Amino acid sequence: MADKLRVGVVGVGYLGKFHARIYSHMPDVELVGVVDIDADTASAIAKQFDCAAYSDARQLLGKVDAVSIVVPTVSHLAVAEPFLKDGVHMLMEKPIAPNVEEGTRLVELAEGSGAILQVGHLERYNAGVMALIERVEKPKFIEVHRLGTFVERATDVDVVTDLMIHDIDIVMALVDAKIKDIAAVGTSVLTDHVDIANARLEFDNGAVANVTASRVSNKRFRRIRVFSKASYYGLDYADQQLEIVRAEPNVTDSERPNIVSEILALEPKPPLDAELADFVNAIRQGATPAVDGRVGLEALRVALLVKEKIASCMQQ
Repeated sequence: MADKLRVGVVGVGYLGKFHARIYSHMPDVELVGVVDIDADTASAIAKQFDCAAYSDARQLLGKVDAVSIVVPTVSHLAVAEPFLKDGVHMLMEKPIAPNVEEGTRLVELAEGSGAILQVGHLERYNAGVMALIERVEKPKFIEVHRLGTFVERATDVDVVTDLMIHDIDIVMALVDAKIKDIAAVGTSVLTDHVDIANARLEFDNGAVANVTASRVSNKRFRRIRVFSKASYYGLDYADQQLEIVRAEPNVTDSERPNIVSEILALEPKPPLDAELADFVNAIRQGATPAVDGRVGLEALRVALLVKEKIASCMQQ
């Protein structure tokens, strides 16, 4: 590998342009080129970040060591397959694929060629989430609310695969057990897809998670609460600050423990910067990223099961 990691970005719309900007500022990375089916968009971003512009992703083959794929989910396999076959490391925006079959194919292609496949579950790189996953032990009950206002972007998918999948991934990372049962309800409001949904996930070890996602609320609210034995954790995703409440032995004659509360001092960091830095580091070190292809595939599988439960409920 060259001294600088040669990267490209395929799809430089709303999110892809941020990938391009961050790569262009990394000292050990060379942004070789950007791709977009809109030639004017590709040219504008390429000019801004001093790289080549292409209208066909295959034009990057042989020129890059790694790529970010930031195209609509339905196009993931078609766009990614030539790169993975060629051993090009890949950051694939979430969800990994529109269905388990295509997601499995992507994982197998990466494993077959030795390419690192990282899935862009951005919330994993929230400083508060990282601190939460590091500290929580044997959670018993998890409650998550991810509520947002309506935006036209991403209305080609439902709220489960657009938003809830973030929290499904985080919950599974916290619990680390197999899901035993899923119950879910949801409804469409402004689009032809489900716009608000709630899922209850029950795990083999007795843990339960209640997850709500909405993209039709009148304000943004993103919070997770985790309850374990003698401990409570509360995280507001936006401010990346973790509240910890725990019972500690009482030094007085009281039989009851003291309730101690603290706000963990964390340094908030832009999650996308952290995610791309982890991707580059995984390539450099030959390490496994926090959300590799298999982890992203499992999050998709559970999200699709939630969608099935919602569809069944809506037909009743």
